[in-house]
Amino acid sequence: MSRARHEYKYLINAVQEELLRQRAACLLARDPYAGADGSYFIRSLYFDDPDDGCLLDNESGTDRRSKFRIRYYNHDSSVLRLEKKSKIRGMTRKVSCPLSQEEGRMLTEGRIPAVTPGLPPQKQQLFLELQLRGLTPKVIVSYERIPFVYAAGNVRITFDRKLSSSGDVSRFLSGDYGFRPVAGPGTSVLEVKWDQLLPPHIQDSLQLDSLQWTSFSKYYMCRIYHL
Repeated sequence: MSRARHEYKYLINAVQEELLRQRAACLLARDPYAGADGSYFIRSLYFDDPDDGCLLDNESGTDRRSKFRIRYYNHDSSVLRLEKKSKIRGMTRKVSCPLSQEEGRMLTEGRIPAVTPGLPPQKQQLFLELQLRGLTPKVIVSYERIPFVYAAGNVRITFDRKLSSSGDVSRFLSGDYGFRPVAGPGTSVLEVKWDQLLPPHIQDSLQLDSLQWTSFSKYYMCRIYHL
C-alpha cells in the first residue's frame, strides 16, 4: 500500500512561475526523469461513473473520494499505467499497476478486462473497482510538467503548464486528437507534495501563504469544459 501524502495546489501566473521555478532550482534537485530542458509531458485518460460522481465529489470537496486514470509520458503510449488516486482526511494516496497494450486499448474503449486469478492482486483490485463503480473514459488531460525533488520529507514540487483537454477519448493512445487549452494564457498549476513535514525553508522560499490555493483537480478543470 502506498503511503499517504500531503498535496497542495496553487494557480499561478507566468511571472510567479518564473520566480518560483528559479527559487525551487536553488533549493531542490531536478527530477531525474525530466528531460534535458527539465520537463516531461504527461497525458492522462480519466474515468467517471454514469452520474459523474468523481466530478461532483471534487466539486463538493467530499473528504473520502477517488478517481481513476490511465497515464503515459512523453507521447510514448507503449508504457501504460492504471492509477487510482484517493483523498482521505486531507491526505492523498495513489496505487497503480502497469497495463498491457491490450488492457489499455480495452479500457480506452470502455471495456474492462476480466478479473482472473492469474492477474497480480493490485490489478485485480483496480479492475474490480472499475467494474463495480461502472467507470468509463470521460476526458483526456495533457500538460507539460517541470519537476523538482528534495529527499528530506520526500518533497516534490511541480510546475504544470500548457494544460489542455479533449473529449475524444477513443484517440487517447494515438495522441491524434483535437484539444483545447484549459487555463488562461500563462496560467500554471503549482503542486507541492510531501510526507510528514515540509521543510520550513522551502515553504518560506516559495511563499505558499501568499499564493492562490485551489481545491479543484486538473481533471475537474478539464472536465467542466466538456459538459
